[in-house]
Order: sequence, then structure tokens, then C-alpha cells
Amino acid sequence: MRSDPGPLESSLERVDPYRLPRWVEPTCYRIELSPDLGQARFSGSVEIDVEVHEQTDRIVLNAAELEISAASIVRPAGDVLEVRTTLDEASERLVLSLPARLEEGEATVRISFSGSLNDKLRGFYRSTFTDTKGRTRTIATTQMESTDARRAFPCWDEPDRKATFEVTLVVDEDLAAFSNSPVVHEQPVVIDGVRKRLVRFAPTMKMSSYLVAFVVGPLVATEPLDAGGVPVRVVHVPGKEHLTAFALEVARHALEFFPEYFGIPYPGQKLDLVAIPDFAYGAMENLGCVTFRETALLVDPRHASRVELERVADVIHHEIAHMWFGDLVTMSWWEGIWLNEAFATFMEILATDHFHPEWERWTTFGVERDSAMSVDGLHSTRPIEYPVRSPSEADGMFDTLTYEKGGSVLRMLEQYLGADVFRDGVRRYIAAHAYANTATADLWDALEEASGEPIRAIAESWILQGGHPLVRVGDTTLTQEPFAYLPEPPDGSSSIGRRWLVPVLVRRLDNAEDPGNEVSRVLLAEETAPLPGSAGQRVVVNAGGWGVYRVGYQEAQRTRLGEVLGSLTALERFDLVSDTWALVLAGRAGLGELVRLATRLGDEEGPENYQVVASALSLCDRVAGDAGRPAVQDAAKTLLGPRSAALGWDPRANEGERVPTLRALLVEALGTIARTAEVRAEAARRFDAWHADGGTIDADIASAVLAVVADQARAGDYDAVLERYRHPANPQDERRHLLALGSFADVDLCSRTFDLAMSEVRRQDGPFLVRTLLANRVGGPAIWERVKGDWQPLLDRFPDVTHHSMLAAVRTLCADPALADDVTRFLTDHPLVVGQRSVVQTLEQLAVHVRFGERMRVEGRLGDALEKATAD
Repeated sequence: MRSDPGPLESSLERVDPYRLPRWVEPTCYRIELSPDLGQARFSGSVEIDVEVHEQTDRIVLNAAELEISAASIVRPAGDVLEVRTTLDEASERLVLSLPARLEEGEATVRISFSGSLNDKLRGFYRSTFTDTKGRTRTIATTQMESTDARRAFPCWDEPDRKATFEVTLVVDEDLAAFSNSPVVHEQPVVIDGVRKRLVRFAPTMKMSSYLVAFVVGPLVATEPLDAGGVPVRVVHVPGKEHLTAFALEVARHALEFFPEYFGIPYPGQKLDLVAIPDFAYGAMENLGCVTFRETALLVDPRHASRVELERVADVIHHEIAHMWFGDLVTMSWWEGIWLNEAFATFMEILATDHFHPEWERWTTFGVERDSAMSVDGLHSTRPIEYPVRSPSEADGMFDTLTYEKGGSVLRMLEQYLGADVFRDGVRRYIAAHAYANTATADLWDALEEASGEPIRAIAESWILQGGHPLVRVGDTTLTQEPFAYLPEPPDGSSSIGRRWLVPVLVRRLDNAEDPGNEVSRVLLAEETAPLPGSAGQRVVVNAGGWGVYRVGYQEAQRTRLGEVLGSLTALERFDLVSDTWALVLAGRAGLGELVRLATRLGDEEGPENYQVVASALSLCDRVAGDAGRPAVQDAAKTLLGPRSAALGWDPRANEGERVPTLRALLVEALGTIARTAEVRAEAARRFDAWHADGGTIDADIASAVLAVVADQARAGDYDAVLERYRHPANPQDERRHLLALGSFADVDLCSRTFDLAMSEVRRQDGPFLVRTLLANRVGGPAIWERVKGDWQPLLDRFPDVTHHSMLAAVRTLCADPALADDVTRFLTDHPLVVGQRSVVQTLEQLAVHVRFGERMRVEGRLGDALEKATAD
């Protein structure tokens, strides 16, 4: 009980500047909004039922970029207190100062406000599209996560301040309106002489403010599809109805798969999947009203590659999984966002693998895990979970360590415990914490109860420290040590841990003809543990391929495994190849070891191993210089050419589902790294036929053809690609041609594309086009100069959360150490507001690549290693 203003003032000053006081908390919001799409403005009011825990004369909540016109408090007796408002934009806090004390108990806060429909793709913002008549149309939509609900309405914008939300939208009579729950009432109204429509939605379940959504615009929805009693629709701009069927099929599968897995029905009342033309992220898990980039939702299977279909299935499964893990059960604060996103990543792969087993989604996820480990092997890595205070720190957690490393750790635990035991623990967790908030330890407790295993200790050794181990395989022992690409951290400090509880699975291969399948479990808790099996026996360490660690075989052991690659699973083979490349990059293995493995890949049907080889060749191509480039080209032809020739250019009857992806990978590498004349000529021929009137192309090879053609930079091709970008057949076609614009091997064309990114290209897509330009082997250095010269306009134009992704490609500017030094100085002197940690990691990757190039050149090993190994 507070008795005078002094202690309250002192308490307010003592609280965390990013956390609201807890003496008043919301229980229900009644929000009414009137967006004016033509003026890019909105006005609104909110009534918030609150519980007052301590007597107070001040209420503090969040608001930002809003104009507050009135505020009052209604006490339980019905009397109204007019209040004085103070909005502090720096802290994004709205303080309501009361003329009299508010007693403990219930009350209602009333606030009237207005704001702008911004173009920053956050909060309540505007998106535009061109309709079939060539008119520009506007949509008002939302993106609240992490902390942007406060830009749409005053609220307690913290994940553990859950409440129910009742939304009413007043819209032009010809516009559609969508929110988290079903419409319960509509009526015509006249406001200032203008006919409008009032649309009221049902109350939501108890949830966090970052999950609130409202979308208004000239949109249409498919007829509802019944998926286990849940009505599902796809919402889109007019004219794209033919692109919705696949999304509905995936959503139906998700709403059958997840309730059975979690043991709890879908927690919402309906499910709308909404395609937004301008969207900073891939998608957002708003309860019952999930928003997407168009490319992540709308697709025509007849004209999409397998990878593009897989991407749509993944994203839809990811977002619908969040309805349970994230929406129903939510982290208490933002350091726990990793568990929301990592678990949704784990569930997306599990669900997509169930949806299309022939895609072998867990195998392809190995590539994504390896990408995360390439960051996690840097001294500038971070723990998966770490303290978060500010909104910018929360936004910075949406990276590969949260999604892919986190999801990989969960998969490793699942495989160690067994799938059924792991699922039972997850069910316990969801049931115990529905409609509430949790800490990460709550999941470990549930898994320990289900398994009887010391999961908390194992998991925390992976979650609370950065990095991962290298498990070295001796003759009779396993030994762990921290893995790092660089021997010393660039800035003198390292975030890589020292020791892990490593759940190692070991499989013995008795002989090449009749490999054994006996798997042993070893919990490598100390530095060293015995290796199961007899000395000299072939063993697969990290059996199954699920472990989030590198395996360091002795050269003779690696060679012997290479002799029986067919005895390994697809993921085990990938781990062997990718771990070898990681050791080469770190200077712990010779390049020839990777090349020798590559020569044994043979009739591999999946793209994963050849992708590692192509990536290695691409880096060699960048650092080789003119003198060393012929050796790289010859190696690429030797290592990739035979498999490409065997596959040909066109699909064949009864070929595996993943073969087309491999075919495209090989075509692109042979056309751009090896620069094989025959491949470049055939790509050009197919491009010309495709872009002629009525021309078509197999979707699986389309992006590869574009890449090879762009690398040739023939006269007229750039304009043809630009025209197709401006008039695409579908969202995937638009994205293919957009990124191809950044791949033309011509400095002037690269500069022209940069200008497009700063003007015509959508803000959501511009950062990724700039990233493609920076990765351009010919134009990258010139584009880096443009980036420096237009630094502030770049940051102003593109959403904050995309800046670090835009800069990720500077790691490829490694051919010239002086240029690499310039990149490092500039980006160190110009830190980002959001995602600077990711930039620091990118700069360390650049240092790794420069060191690799110098090592190869100084020792004269690049050409020699490639020539000798390919000859062998």
C-alpha cells in the first residue's frame, strides 16, 4: 500500500527503464480503430479493464508515435477521473497522472488517440499494390512483434501482460476487415457524412499484445475450408485466387498434425492466412490472423520449384505451430523468444517431413543447421539464450542462432531421449502452462519428468553458453574441445564456451558389405570418454547426424569412411563432408581431404553434399586471383561435371523428388564457377526460349538459368529480366528475376540495380537485392562504395530488422585484404541500432575467408591441392 507520492516516484525511478511497473495490469482491451487509407492516418480509442494491485495516483503503460487526445479512468463506482497525460517518446511510455488516488481493485482506463499509417513495416502501417486495372491500392496492416503494438494503440506491451482483446474496426464500406477472431457484428455507419462499415470481432483468448492483428483493404478471401472443425481461409489481393490451393492444403495438414502432437485442440476460433504485399519478415504468428509475405504463402505448384514449395510449407507449418508454442504458451520476457522460434522451427520441419516424406526434410535441415554452426564457430557467437533488456536487443534475437541452432539442439535432445518421450514432455509443458507465460526451465522440467534424464543440465550446457564442441575421434577415445574458425578472437574476447554435456551416438560399421547398425549412447560430460567398439573399427560418430557439434576424425579414419559412403545415411554423409570443410576453413585439415571426399559422392541424389563442395569452390574462386582461377575451374568441372552430365537438363520419369534441386545446383556452379562453355550456351538458349512470347521453363532450374545468364551479361538480357520482374507470372517468378538483377557480372548494371533498390523495389525486398549485389564477384567492391556513400539513406529506406541481413554478404569481399579492412573499419564505426551483433559476426566470417585465402596463396596450396586431389 502506498501512502504518499514520494515512495511511488522513487519506485518509478528505480524500475528497469524497459519494464513497466506492475502495480496496475490489464485484463481486457476493447479497441476501436478508424483507418483512413487515403490520408495514411488512423484514429481510435481503447478501453482497458485493469487490476490495480497497489494504491496509486499514476498509471504507466506503453505508447509510441501516437497523439493522445484524451484519457480518463472509470472507478468501480462509475465515477470518471480525467487524467493528465505525458508521452515520453524516448522511453515509449505514456504516464497517466490521476487527480486522486486509485484504490486497489478493478478500474477501466479510457484513451483516445490518433497516428500515422507509417511506411516502416511495423506497428500499424500501410502496404500498396497495383490492381488489375493499373491503379495503386492501399492496405492498412500490422506487425506488432517485438514491441510495436504500442505504435497502434496504448497498451502494456510486454509478453507477460496477457489479456483478452475485443477489436472493432470502422472502415470504408467497400473494404474488407480482418482480425484475430471471427466477426460477430457488422453495421453501416455514417461518419462526417461518409458511409462506412463498423466491424466488431469476438473476444480473443488471453494473449500477449504482440499477437494482436488487424488488416483493412481491398482484399478477398477464399471460401472457408473446414480443417478439423476450424474454418481456414487465405486472404489475398484480387486476382491471385489461383495461388491459394497449396496453402490451404498445408494448413489442413497442420491442423490435423499439431493437435495430435500437442494433445490440445487448436486454441483459436478461426484461421486466416493473409498475404501482404509489403512485409518485413517472412510471416507473423498472430493468433487466428497469420500474416505472410506473398512469396511465403501464394504459390502455383505447376510453376514452382520443389524448394519454393518446401519453403511455403515450412513457413505455414512454422506459424501454425506457434498457435500452441508461442501464442497459447508464451515466454515471460524476450530472452525466451529463442524457445518460441526454435520450437516452431523444430515443429515446422517435423510437420513438413510428415506432409511430404519424400522431400527428406530432416536431411535438408542439416544444411540450415550447418549454416547456424558456421556462425556459432565464431568467437563473436552468443548463447542461444542471453539477457535481453531493450526492444532493439529483442529484435536482434531473430537470427540463425535462435531459429536453426535452437531448433537443432531440440532435435538433438529429441533423438537422444526418443521421439515419444520428448513429445510426452512437450505435452506436459503445454498443458501445464496454457494461457500463461513460462521460462525456459519449465520445458526442461517437463522433459525431465517425462524421461527421468538430466535434461536441464544437458540443455543448459548448450543454451546458456555460445559455441559448440569439436569431438575428436581417437583410436579408443572421444575428446571434446571448443571449435573455432580463428585461433584467436579478433577483439580479444570470445563467447565460445569451454565444455558441454555432449549426447554422442556412435554406430559401428563392421565391414563395407554388411555394415552393423548397433548404436551406442555416450554422454561426453568430461573432456574425454571411451570410444565404443574395437580399435581400428570403422565407426560413425554422431550416428544419425543429429548432433550439434563437429566431428574431427583422423585423416585415415576419414579416408576409410569415404570408402563406404553408401553405408552412411544421407545426413551422416552430409555431416562428414560439411565437418571436413569446416576443419579446412579453420586450418585443421587440408583442402585435399575435402576434394577426395567430393570425388566419392558419385550418384548422390540429394543436393546437400554437392552444395558444400560448390560453396567451397566458390570461396576458392574468390580468393584465387587470376592466376589461380583456372585450377578452380578445372576442379569444378572434375568434381561436378560427371554428375551433372548424368542428370542432364530435363526431369526424368521416376527420378527422386530432390534430384531437380541437385540438377539446378550443378548447372549454376558449372555455369558460374567452372564457366563451362557448353553449360553457359545451353543456359542462354533456354533463357531466350523462356523469355520469348509464350515461353516456359522447368521451375526447378529457372533460378540456375538466370544466374548463369546474368554471369554472362549479354546485351539485352538485363532489360529482359527487369521487364519480367515488373510483370511477373507469380510471386516466385518476381523474386527470381529480382535477385537475378543483382547477379549480372557488370559494374554498370550493378550500379543501375542499386538505384532500383533505392527507388522502385519494395522496401521489404530492397535489402536482399543489395545483399545480392554485395555478393556479386564483379560488382561487389563497387557496390560497397555505393553502400558507404548512401549509408544513411539505406538505413532510412529499409526496415531496421533487415539491415544486418543486407550486410551479410560483405563476408564475400575477401579477395582483397585492403578492401576487407575497409569494410571492417566502416561497419565498426557505423554500428546498427538493430542487429549489430550479427554484423560483428559477419565481419569475423570475412576475416575467416581472408585468412583462408592468404593461407592458400602464401603456401601455394590452392592450385596444387585442387590439381593433386582431383587427379588422385
